[in-house]
Amino acid sequence: MRHLLFCVAAPLALAACGDRADEARGVDHGETLLSVSASGQAESRPDQAQFQAGIETFAANARAASEANQKKIAEIVATLRDLGVAEKDIQTRAVTVRRIEYGDRKGQYQAANVVEVTMRNPDRAGDAVTAVTEAGANIVSGPSLSMTDPEATANLAYADAYKAARKRAEAYAKAAGMEVSRVLYIRDAGGTQGQTYLRGAEAMADSMMVQTQSAAPPPPPVAMPRPEERSPSMMVGTTRSDVYIQVDFALRET
Repeated sequence: MRHLLFCVAAPLALAACGDRADEARGVDHGETLLSVSASGQAESRPDQAQFQAGIETFAANARAASEANQKKIAEIVATLRDLGVAEKDIQTRAVTVRRIEYGDRKGQYQAANVVEVTMRNPDRAGDAVTAVTEAGANIVSGPSLSMTDPEATANLAYADAYKAARKRAEAYAKAAGMEVSRVLYIRDAGGTQGQTYLRGAEAMADSMMVQTQSAAPPPPPVAMPRPEERSPSMMVGTTRSDVYIQVDFALRET
């Protein structure tokens, strides 16, 4: 009876009252739980660029505005094809025809056609923007740089984060006269890739958000080799992935 009362009065010592594992966190009798948060980084050079180009035309009626617009957008698309842009990499994003109800052009009709262009060689995006502008495009935006396989770079960053977590856990264990027994839990806490947010798994505790926000700054960018062909108006640079993880380790005495 005294033994039973002791276990009830001291719930934190339940692991010492038997050999059963702590079902909530998976820690066995004789093990110590260590929770570690770590960050990882990886860089990759973008391998594609996207920009939008289009034409805006005006006429006394909708048909005339639309016909003039179709002629000019065809010239813009032909220019892109002359640059080697594949048909699959030219996609219509917006087609509009409307009557203008204000300003100097009141009563006229406005037609607009905008296409999104994907350049598989981002170094040539600047040349493409210049070419479509010379072909008559008066609507141009971008480019935005990205990678065709962003997950590959993100995975490198997560591997880097796990290595950092393991190294930190081993440092803790050594200082405590223990060793890492096994991994109990790994949580993807998300991160960023350039301007893109990488969503992580649901947190076990709200405090994880504070931990990731206060993480140490990433290392400086790694210099990348200069490509042989580069548009003077385009600086492709690199895109960095910054990710965060939480890992629970079980420690045991050596």
